[in-house]
Amino acid sequence: MAQVGKQNRLNLLRESPQGIYLDAENLGEILLPRRLIPDWAKIGDVVDTFLYRDSEDRLIATTKSPKVQVGQFACLKVLEVNDRIGAFLDWGLEKDLLLPFREQKTNVRPGQKVVVFAMIDDHNDRLVASARLNRHWNQSEPDYQAGDPVRLLVAEETPMGYRTIIENRHTGLLYKSELSEPLEYGQSLQGFIKEIRPDGKIDLRRDAAGYRRVLPLVEDIFDKLTDDGGFIPFNDKTDPEVIRQTFGVSKKAFKQAIGSLYKQRRIAFKGDGIILTKF
Repeated sequence: MAQVGKQNRLNLLRESPQGIYLDAENLGEILLPRRLIPDWAKIGDVVDTFLYRDSEDRLIATTKSPKVQVGQFACLKVLEVNDRIGAFLDWGLEKDLLLPFREQKTNVRPGQKVVVFAMIDDHNDRLVASARLNRHWNQSEPDYQAGDPVRLLVAEETPMGYRTIIENRHTGLLYKSELSEPLEYGQSLQGFIKEIRPDGKIDLRRDAAGYRRVLPLVEDIFDKLTDDGGFIPFNDKTDPEVIRQTFGVSKKAFKQAIGSLYKQRRIAFKGDGIILTKF
């Protein structure tokens, strides 16, 4: 199903003087302007396109890649402010992205950078930005494990550290006391999950020290799985003392290691144990 505000792989359907119409399935036929058609493309080919509304509010396709898509966060530059409707942001396409006044936490000015969430406006079904980030965090329970590498976007500086957006989904905190240098608002970087607290809040770290510590255990568990025919009777509910006697580590370290293996899709949980996904 084709989606507005996202990348879609669509078939080139028919030519017209203005360009080529795409088969956008549920959205009907949508024009890809001639100047944006790849040199190699011909009728029947499939092309990667982004769908949005042009200045006349018509659905249109482009082969350019925007800086943000619906459901994602990004730091964008303010190009101009219209006193009537809001600010316009540079997102890499010909028609600038609107940040309506109602979606601004504070008034923005030209040249300023602002972290926003791209969404479809419920009021008019148009693609807009929102700087009211708290409305758009993923409310599902985090499924990360300590040591997991994650993509981060700095959204706010607090007295304790930097509130960051994790993988376009959740929010976490990088503590100033654990950083070697200050971070910038809107900065993108890689970090690591340090801990998921009992209240569900996520602590982060910039370096991979904790991740490096768990790597040897990851391979030890994988080797034991291989040696034992692809199954071992251990999981995150196994008695801590049994884990310590077998692997010589704490249950917390064991859970971090199997969590890493699961994220890599090298294992799956079955019954009271773990199996190799490919054996």
